[in-house]
Amino acid sequence: MSPLSSDLSHPWNLAQQDAIKLQHQLARRVVRRSSLAPANIATVAGVDASYRNGLATAVAVVVSVRDMRTVDWATSSKRPSLPYISGLLCFREGPAVLDALAKLSPQPDLLIFDGQGIAHPRRFGLASHIGLLLDKPSIGCAKTRLIGSFSEPGRKKGSYTHLKDHDETIGAVVRTRDGVKPLYVSIGHRVDLLDSIRIVLQCCGRYRLPEPIRRAHQLAREKARS
Repeated sequence: MSPLSSDLSHPWNLAQQDAIKLQHQLARRVVRRSSLAPANIATVAGVDASYRNGLATAVAVVVSVRDMRTVDWATSSKRPSLPYISGLLCFREGPAVLDALAKLSPQPDLLIFDGQGIAHPRRFGLASHIGLLLDKPSIGCAKTRLIGSFSEPGRKKGSYTHLKDHDETIGAVVRTRDGVKPLYVSIGHRVDLLDSIRIVLQCCGRYRLPEPIRRAHQLAREKARS
């Protein structure tokens, strides 16, 4: 994975108000347009984390978009420096996530996170934070909503509605299987919203979650238990 830009590097054990201030500052640098056409994305890494015995275990699983074959995976466990605080998840998981991503070979074209991108009070969730630090195309694909309002999408796979915070569109509520609960998809970094939706749907097969995230989630739970 690309090394962190020196002007973006920061400590992770910040006081709450300092962490919030940093999010406001870095959110202005998130790129909300696509830098890579979906047709040129060959591999996607799903990123998830689990907790056990005071450790955060992050897992990244690289999947081939063409055939959904697992290409590589990596894991890292670290002790979080902050307690859980809503909206500051990256400050707990970030070090383990970055360490896991650095171990991947080959490096993926895009990252999908089990978490938020700009669908966040300060428009800087986990997917945006890590995507920006690595200057890597990234998407937030969360199972639950953090903020925003929406109308329920249609029941067919591929149906979606916009997730809004007042008048701003911050994401999409996407049905990834017929009749199942939708997912909350948002821009992470260097991917626009429409491409984010397309890529998430392309990575979904028989299950609600995109395959890269589903496999990362399974492996994170296994590694945390062991």
